[in-house]
Amino acid sequence: MNMAGPIPGQENWNRRVLVLALPIILANLAQPVLALVDTMVAGHLPGARYLGGVALGGVLFNFLFWSFGFLRMATTGLVAQASGADDPQLVRRHLLRALLVALLAGLVIVLLKSQIIGLGMAILGGSSAVRDSAVAYSEARMWSAPAALGNFVLLGYLLGRQRVIVSLALQIGLNLLNLAATLTLVLVFGWGVTGIGAGTALAEWTAFIAGLLIVRPLAGASRVAWPEIFDGKALMALFAVNRDIFLRSFFLLICFAWFARSGAAEGDAILAANAVLLNLHGFMSYGLDGFAHATEALVGSVIGARRRDALRAVIRAAFFWSGLVAVVFALIYAFGGTAIVAMLTNQQDVRTVAAEYLPYVALLPVISVASYILDGVFIGALRTRELRNSMFLSTVFFLAAAYGLQQLWGNHGLWLAMIVLMLFRTATLGLYLRRIFAAL
Repeated sequence: MNMAGPIPGQENWNRRVLVLALPIILANLAQPVLALVDTMVAGHLPGARYLGGVALGGVLFNFLFWSFGFLRMATTGLVAQASGADDPQLVRRHLLRALLVALLAGLVIVLLKSQIIGLGMAILGGSSAVRDSAVAYSEARMWSAPAALGNFVLLGYLLGRQRVIVSLALQIGLNLLNLAATLTLVLVFGWGVTGIGAGTALAEWTAFIAGLLIVRPLAGASRVAWPEIFDGKALMALFAVNRDIFLRSFFLLICFAWFARSGAAEGDAILAANAVLLNLHGFMSYGLDGFAHATEALVGSVIGARRRDALRAVIRAAFFWSGLVAVVFALIYAFGGTAIVAMLTNQQDVRTVAAEYLPYVALLPVISVASYILDGVFIGALRTRELRNSMFLSTVFFLAAAYGLQQLWGNHGLWLAMIVLMLFRTATLGLYLRRIFAAL
């Protein structure tokens, strides 16, 4: 029996994209709530240095953890294609291999946490007061590394199997616990920014343990054939996919780290305002990624079943519905952005600065939506080399634009460079798209 469900000859792909994407959107929007909760709590502590510290710490963890985002993306593509080919044992082996990589990598991060935090703060800059807050936050949150990376794998597995409701339930539980733990540690026990990091770490571990208990029966209870898990050829294939997606994520995170560091050079108020606005952009990104993740699963499934016409239909449906959602995000930020910013911080100087740059955040959804869907197509197709090359070229173009435009227009130039980045990603991936069809 095909674990991804039957793929009839005349499938309603608009319906399938929506059925998968809407729960994934809700699950994905739960992800940045971790950052939003941290930002909201820090934004109501006395002084911009706390919000700035959590912002810098958030950039560090985005850079660190999402450098391992390949664990989610590669797992989704591999599991989806194995499901489309109706091979349950291969699906299980993909899951176990990815979990081993995640846990080992997370353990290394914990062991090297002091060195990682020190290097991160040296690179990101900021005032001494902001750095002190960032270190306190990061020291507490770093203990979540094995669980955070393991959660990437579990999410990738569930998306590849198209078990989106289970994924949604896990994400909702994670964020409810994060909110409760963070508020308790900060407001009741007075732990300040340390409590913000510790609350997030506690939520990550609880979600990971719960996810393992849920995934185990879905993956099957047959005895593990460890020689097959450690098969050299299979591991090399996994590392090749992971390497390319790692580099793609690494290049993208370089762009956001450069953005954060360059904003810090403009002063603490602009650093804090940019952090708030990037949370809005992140919220939008996770929403559009719902369609990208649905595209990954469906593209992987139809490629595994060798269905060229279905691939075209999936891509058309994903572009149509994600485009509509992008317009909705743009309108919400254009007309309600100042109210959202006011909920995230009570620092008036931060609110004032954020309002000046809010139009860029309102424009980004319609500018970037195509790049998100194309990412999903290439990940589902496991065309990771093209994905890597596109992001490398886009990063070089972004860094040049960011440096030049900031010299001319300051923080306005940085936000214009972000728009340039999204446009260049779309253009390069669009040029590579024909290779996927040529291979079918």
